Amino acid sequence: MLVGLQNVTFEFGARVIVEDATWHIHPGDRIGLIGYNGTGKSTMLKLLVGEYLPSKGTIEKSRDTTIGYLHQDLLSFDTNESILEVAMGAFEKVKQLEKEIDNLGKQLETHSTDALLHEYADKLHELEIAGGYTIHHRTEEVLHGLGFDNEQLQRPYKTFSGGWRMRVLLAKMILQAPDVLLLDEPTNHLDLPSIEWLEKYLQHYQGSVVIVSHDKFFLNRMVNKIVEIYQQQVHIYTGDYDFYEQEKALRIEMQQRAYENQQDYIRQQERFIERFKAKASKAAQAQSAMKRLDKLDRIEQVEIERPNIKINFQVDKQPGKIICTLKEVSKQFGDNIIVQKTSAEINRGDKIALIGANGKGKSTVLRMIAGTEPFSGERVWGHNVDESFYAQHQLEALQLQHSILEELLTCGSGKTELELRSLLGCFLFSGDETDKKIRVLSGGEKARVALAKVIASKANFLLLDEPTNHLDMHSVELLAESLNKYEGTYILVSHDRYFISKTANKIWEIVDHEIKEFKGSYAEWVEWKQRQQKAAEQAAKESKAAAPTPAPAAPAPVATPAKTGKPINKELQKLQRQFAKLEEQLNAAKTKQTEIELELSKPENYANKDSFTKLEQAYAQSKAEVSMLEADYEKLFEQIVEAEGN
Repeated sequence: MLVGLQNVTFEFGARVIVEDATWHIHPGDRIGLIGYNGTGKSTMLKLLVGEYLPSKGTIEKSRDTTIGYLHQDLLSFDTNESILEVAMGAFEKVKQLEKEIDNLGKQLETHSTDALLHEYADKLHELEIAGGYTIHHRTEEVLHGLGFDNEQLQRPYKTFSGGWRMRVLLAKMILQAPDVLLLDEPTNHLDLPSIEWLEKYLQHYQGSVVIVSHDKFFLNRMVNKIVEIYQQQVHIYTGDYDFYEQEKALRIEMQQRAYENQQDYIRQQERFIERFKAKASKAAQAQSAMKRLDKLDRIEQVEIERPNIKINFQVDKQPGKIICTLKEVSKQFGDNIIVQKTSAEINRGDKIALIGANGKGKSTVLRMIAGTEPFSGERVWGHNVDESFYAQHQLEALQLQHSILEELLTCGSGKTELELRSLLGCFLFSGDETDKKIRVLSGGEKARVALAKVIASKANFLLLDEPTNHLDMHSVELLAESLNKYEGTYILVSHDRYFISKTANKIWEIVDHEIKEFKGSYAEWVEWKQRQQKAAEQAAKESKAAAPTPAPAAPAPVATPAKTGKPINKELQKLQRQFAKLEEQLNAAKTKQTEIELELSKPENYANKDSFTKLEQAYAQSKAEVSMLEADYEKLFEQIVEAEGN
């Protein structure tokens, strides 16, 4: 065990977060920590790192266990250092060694002694063992994987937005390689390529990982255990998220049956007691039955912790067939071209997901459609279009002096106060929380209020920028379900693949500064992309095969009878034949290894864990085969040289 909770109870005032909870994290664990918002997921992580102390029980931790904890509060950190320097802060020991080596080098310039030389050599050796000569390369590799390009690496950390800063801090934490990595919503600030890179990296991570996330796709690929905080208890499921959903449904069904059986038993006993308690001959038996009931360990009825309140959109008026047309539009920031002379059209009933890597301009295009971002070209608005735009950076539009409920009453939805309270319940504001003032809310809470306002409006065209970032899984499900029933049109930007797969009937992707449209679901788009890639690879192979091949190299010289009459060296001829055959085998093995490496470089091959494992095994076997053949090759070459000398 690396770290864990033993019979822990933790309370905030009168509110119990967990009661008598036991949970241990072992080497190799990949854990998804889940639960509705407000149940205490982040609190559990803070208990593990010692930020909070339990009311009862103990936090157990091995003496040498190191823990890395990524969370939103880290964003308070600020510095003028470049992001490369910030990320390289992971290597404190190496940096200290570099300073010591530098000081020793300066001392050696003025006076050289054996003791100083030995110390200098020892420090260099320590630096080599600590991987000091590779830290720049490793840091750049991780930052590139998380979406940074070479030009950004030297930019000051403070010039980046919160989402990009969080990526730098994630890179630093990964490079520190703690025994236990605690990640609180790590995908919230990542685009799809970066999420896929993170999946690949964490699958090879040597330590244990605990992930708080609402991204089902991410959890299914990353975890082998689910820990759920539910009704102040910790429930552990050995499997991925899909297994958890099936197993939980089974557990609830079994608990409900046990509850109903016990209730039948209790009713029978109560009838017996009521019937015979007044009869002298049966009074003792009735008394015994009462005692049995008093001692009975009551099974609780299964209660759904969060009711399935439906989010209902209302459309005030029907728009024309075409919602919006972009004609030859262009947009760039300095040298960074977002789109160039591209055209696109949004039709009534379209449910569009705008996807792609960060920096490609998804949010910019959304603002261009909304008319809040200047650009060159033409945007033609359709007839009777009534839009509503949700973007997290527009939270300043909320009136700080309003309560949450008052803010929703201003959006002209026509809904009653009771209906608005029900809607706010879906966005994790229940009871008296709806009376909280906007000014006291956190950034995430303000974002949820803004999203609730969009849904309460009667708009027939929605523009949604990362709408799931501050929602739990239950609320994401509700939002996806409601968008499927929505009679209007929408375009959304999201990194949540599950959400996109549930909501989109068209995919827009920004490729080479143009908007490329795919008519179909996200799953169909992924399949189409894979076919396109395979077709391109096949075309490249055929092109290579059709290319004129160079003249074959002259064959290795075979020993022939010397003019002096020296006899034929049959042993040498045999060795040379073996050498030629071995050379063919080695070339074939290297070609196979290269093909497997190409497959390993494709993100889609990390989608299926079994396929990825088979690829890895095939690569390991291929690498071993090449290594063995190379050893035989060198050995045979030496034998030929020796034979030729005889």
